[in-house]
Amino acid sequence: MQVLECDAKKLLSRHAIASPPGIVAATPEEAEAAATRLGREPVFVKAQIGAGDRMSAGGIRAAHSAAEAKVAARALLGRKLVTSQTSPDGLVVDKVLVERGIAAKREFYLAVSIDPSSATVMITAADNGEVGVEQRAAKQSAGLERLLVHTKGERGPGEIAEFCGRFSLPADAAESLGELIMRLHRAFIELDAGLIEINPLALTDAGEWVAIDAKLAIDDNAMFRHPDLAELGRDAETDYVELHAQRHQINFVQMAGDIGAVVNGAGLGLATLDMIRAAGGTPANFMDIRTTARSLDIAQGVNLVLDNPRTKVVLVNVFGGGMQPCDTIIEGLGIAYRRRRRMLPVVLRVTGNNEDLARLRLANFNLPSTECPDMWQAVTRAVAIAQGRA
Repeated sequence: MQVLECDAKKLLSRHAIASPPGIVAATPEEAEAAATRLGREPVFVKAQIGAGDRMSAGGIRAAHSAAEAKVAARALLGRKLVTSQTSPDGLVVDKVLVERGIAAKREFYLAVSIDPSSATVMITAADNGEVGVEQRAAKQSAGLERLLVHTKGERGPGEIAEFCGRFSLPADAAESLGELIMRLHRAFIELDAGLIEINPLALTDAGEWVAIDAKLAIDDNAMFRHPDLAELGRDAETDYVELHAQRHQINFVQMAGDIGAVVNGAGLGLATLDMIRAAGGTPANFMDIRTTARSLDIAQGVNLVLDNPRTKVVLVNVFGGGMQPCDTIIEGLGIAYRRRRRMLPVVLRVTGNNEDLARLRLANFNLPSTECPDMWQAVTRAVAIAQGRA
């Protein structure tokens, strides 16, 4: 679950990680009042969406007066913002963060994440942060310093001090950076985070470290330990559909295609997407129905597929196991169709435990369906329907 910047900064402030004074606004008038209260120019009006790279997309705007802050907020609120980290449809800006500008002597990139090769907490830092550094980090580019640490802290005496010494900082600034890294590491562990990213992290003339921007992603599988944070996910539009699916025991990712996928199992779901692409089609979503999902949960997942206006056909690819028989999934499919007026064609490949019972239930629901004997035939049939060739 990725939380909004304004919420990420509140959570990090609990660990004494400073950020500029700011006020959240949901209307242009509130933004104007916020800029007046902050009382120092310039301020920055920042779109609050669950994605980064907002600066490049015009989602962060400088304002040199309260009136300019109002104009900037009006240009952002209620509009869709498309960045390199959103879908082509973009995300609607429901609120903005009006934040006081900070004069930075130097700017850094600082992140805590999990190193996939060692399953160890990794600190990543770079001088000269801001736009483009995330892409450099993703590509493991030069100019980025990394340090692997255990969940309980640094591996040996002086390691973080040595790490901070790589940036040619004054002794006091290097020491305070090391302390900030330890607090950030503690926040990462306590929040069950998958990523904490500060970009830029500003060093001010007063020698203080200030998080100008912050990104925080919390492991969905650990949310049961953080019931107080569940509401934060509802503010991020990127997570709304996925969160709704997760509450119904389904892993779901919206995509930009027109073939809706109803699949049980992550591996089978990914294979289905690959086959749709290989057949010349474009998937509208990824779906992994968990073994703990009941028929009513599955109906909620199918509703998400039917609610997508781009979806032209529903491809059901089911392998029934001992914990998730075929008939449970077909029952969920039928319930969803009975509750929806949108009767999209269904192409099925059903095999495994209770497959005959699943076919009987399918007949009772009287859905506009075509069953195929194997995955490839089902995929090619669905692609043909989506493309108007069948």
